Amino acid sequence: MIQEDDLTSDLSDIKHMLSDIKSDIRSFMDSSNHQHLDMMVNNVKNDYSGAIVRHLMEDAGKNLEKNMVKKCEMRNECKTLLSNVLEKNAGLIREGEVSEAAIEENRLELKQLRTKVPYNQCDTCFAEASGILSRQVTLMRSMRIYETNKDKRQDLSQLPPEEVVAGILEPLCHQKRFEILKAISAETKSFSALSNLTGLRGGNLLFHLQKLVAKGMIIQRHERGDYMITGKGFKVMEGVSSIYSALEPEPDEQDQEPE
Repeated sequence: MIQEDDLTSDLSDIKHMLSDIKSDIRSFMDSSNHQHLDMMVNNVKNDYSGAIVRHLMEDAGKNLEKNMVKKCEMRNECKTLLSNVLEKNAGLIREGEVSEAAIEENRLELKQLRTKVPYNQCDTCFAEASGILSRQVTLMRSMRIYETNKDKRQDLSQLPPEEVVAGILEPLCHQKRFEILKAISAETKSFSALSNLTGLRGGNLLFHLQKLVAKGMIIQRHERGDYMITGKGFKVMEGVSSIYSALEPEPDEQDQEPE
């Protein structure tokens, strides 16, 4: 009888071990798939942005050739200088997010170049270059990779307070829920794994998980299955990470002592 009890206990231990191994394998596969997908998306973005930049520069070259002053001894030199600025500006598309400061820097460079050339007719060439740069910026706006502070203020004014608080801020306002989202941003987690991570047991953990599920931040694969983050949840965590990075003091600022 004792031997049968020992055997039953051993079999139970083996089942638990196999379950843990399967869970680890699933987590590894999920992580690998996410990494592979991220790599594919980045490759597509790079190819896509590269094609756009090449098209913009072909268009810029044709328009400069057509509309710059024909009879000018500095034509070729100026065309090269203007093309360099326009290429630098178009190349910002590859970064995926274009800052207002970067655009203004290129506009300022055009203005500074204009002060260095001697002829009144130079206005024609620089007006053409400025127009091309503005069209590049318009494209960046349409791609939603460039916004001015004015654009952002307008966007902020349109935020619906009730929906933002109830759907985004309230689910994140508890440290344990934030820990859960942070943990499953990288890989799926079982109920027991999240229990060990957060220190919450049974109904307490279930309460916070249901909160996140109800707000569309996470889903459960199937009944009693692992929990995984949703697209909404991942975007929210990315946003929080961006905010934290932007507000975190620089190392040298942290080291400075108040006078």
